[in-house]
Amino acid sequence: MSNIKSGGDSWFLTDCPRDAIQGMSPFIPTDQKVAYLSALMEVGFDVLDAGSFVSPKAVPQMADSAQVLERLPETGTEVLAIVANERGAQDALSHGRPDMIGFPFGISETFQQRNTGGGIDEGWRRLDAIQNAAAASNKGVVVYLSMGFGNPYGDPWSPELAGDWALRLHEELGVTHLALSDTVGQANEGIIEAVCTQVISASPGLTVGVHLHGRRESAAPFMEAAWRGGCRRFDGALGGLGGCPMAKDELVGNLPTEVLMEAPAVWGGAKRNWNQEALAKAQSLLAQLK
Repeated sequence: MSNIKSGGDSWFLTDCPRDAIQGMSPFIPTDQKVAYLSALMEVGFDVLDAGSFVSPKAVPQMADSAQVLERLPETGTEVLAIVANERGAQDALSHGRPDMIGFPFGISETFQQRNTGGGIDEGWRRLDAIQNAAAASNKGVVVYLSMGFGNPYGDPWSPELAGDWALRLHEELGVTHLALSDTVGQANEGIIEAVCTQVISASPGLTVGVHLHGRRESAAPFMEAAWRGGCRRFDGALGGLGGCPMAKDELVGNLPTEVLMEAPAVWGGAKRNWNQEALAKAQSLLAQLK
């Protein structure tokens, strides 16, 4: 994007207000969401995870995603919307505003059943249909590899297994963009580096990012571990809100975007130019949402 200076390794940042606010209650008025997300669209992020096309019974806070997305400004930031099945994908694609859609594919049978109401085989079938629909609409798909950094349910897990699934998704379903997801806050620096290294080395043609959860003080170390593993795409949420409702530690949330925005410069990453005025406005608006 235009706000990356020359020199150093290029890297990319997604802010995830959808993940930050989806569990909040009571319902946040649509106008407030639009104002907050519109400010985020001006900061200079590469992608904004702005909403989801899922059942309003399952996620009431996202019931107005279609209305929110259609009111967002056009900027250099791409808009991402999350879906859980083919119906959600069709709704998102027919809406037109999302530049890409995201789908959570769990490599834990237990989690996939709990999260989407279908197991791994059903998730594979849904993703295949979603990939085909998105391709027909010339939209991108980001697959979130849920349970990518561990499994508390006793299902098989290892960095090698994550690498095997990534390779299968890439070769058999044509997945091009994968986000390794620390769904329940189990990752540590060693695991993060090992998984990123394994997945990226196994599938060099795959674009790999990370969606991590942790305490605020873990943000820069976790990001650096992923960086050492070869990752250059990162997800965060302003203020470190949301994420990880099943984590045992209630203080574990999304990694704070404001920390991630500056950290890579220390490791040789390209310096990013952020719109500080828009960032301050977004932080002020976020404080009113809490």
